[in-house]
Amino acid sequence: MSDLTETSTAPESDPMAAARRLLTSQSATALATSGTEVAEGTGTAESVDEPAAVAGESDGAFSDVLTEDDLLAPDEPEPKRMSPYDRPGRWFVVHTQSGYEKKVKQNLEARIGTFDMEDQIHEVAIPMEDVIEFKAGRKVVAKKKVFPGYLLIRCRPSDEAHHMIRSTPGVTGYAGPGGKPSPLRRREVEAFLAEPDEGPEMPRRTKPSMIFEIDESVRIKEGPFSDFQGQVIEINEEQLKVKVLVNIFGRETPVELDFVQVAKI
Repeated sequence: MSDLTETSTAPESDPMAAARRLLTSQSATALATSGTEVAEGTGTAESVDEPAAVAGESDGAFSDVLTEDDLLAPDEPEPKRMSPYDRPGRWFVVHTQSGYEKKVKQNLEARIGTFDMEDQIHEVAIPMEDVIEFKAGRKVVAKKKVFPGYLLIRCRPSDEAHHMIRSTPGVTGYAGPGGKPSPLRRREVEAFLAEPDEGPEMPRRTKPSMIFEIDESVRIKEGPFSDFQGQVIEINEEQLKVKVLVNIFGRETPVELDFVQVAKI
């Protein structure tokens, strides 16, 4: 027993054998380490692939983004408003008693309903326009009849419809050659019954009301010639001005004034 114990504890006498065992141990350690790194590298690669998958999903989320062609595509044209001329029937003009246009319109519309003539007489209109007036020294916009004493009627050109119109109280006849019904032309209808386009409202040009006349005597209300009287010799509708001939120091002198600066005598 003592011999065996001594042999096991004694230092190894073959140095080459010891070197081989050391090399074998280092190789095993290196192999184990490289295996661990490969495993970690595989896990890293898998983790790198995950954002790629997310990116793919994100691309799908932006599939509805407009392309350049979509942005440059022309807009669909808005539907054009129908001209009053293209409505069913034809437009005619009738004379009425001056100042009773609205009353005659109401009478005719009532008779159309009473006699079930809606399929014959479609529309009765009083053309209106905006005019500038001066009241109490202030400029105001008022509605005025374009053709006082007239009505525009859209109806079928039939004897029955024309008889109904003629027999309406207040109607004195058709405005046409020999008093016969004469339909209006397209440009006339569109000029008399122009309708503003939809959308943003554009400023409309108004027509100044002719409240003064040439050779009319007026009184100046404002300015250095206040309370002077004179005679109108010129009217500028576009600029709303009048030129008045005033006696200044015994000499007739033309003075240009705004409408609001003068008044009728």
